Amino acid sequence: VQLQASGGGLVQAGDSLRLSCVASGYTFSSYDMGWFRRAPGKEREFMAAVTGSGTATYYAASVKGRLTISRDNAKMTVYLQMNNLRPEDTAIYYCARFTGGRYYSTRSYDTWGQGTQVTVSS
Repeated sequence: VQLQASGGGLVQAGDSLRLSCVASGYTFSSYDMGWFRRAPGKEREFMAAVTGSGTATYYAASVKGRLTISRDNAKMTVYLQMNNLRPEDTAIYYCARFTGGRYYSTRSYDTWGQGTQVTVSS
């Protein structure tokens, strides 16, 4: 089982980015997926989750309205579209495979991607 995240970069405030996470080694559609981020000096923080079918999504209150999670099961890929980025969005973003429990808890995920750095300048 592997998750490979990509799409991060250096952007300016107000810009948009789309992160991708390609999964391999398991039946992708059978698992809900989540995105987290870890800002410098902070704990890993839940951003969004999507069910295996892609029909339901969940967001942290702090980012709801600016982020959109989606997935393409044929491509075994989950996406995180981020709009109107702010300097406080600067962090390493991680995708993860959900195995049960609370979406916002890191303990509910058993496999993590390596992370992709997003840096937002003001």
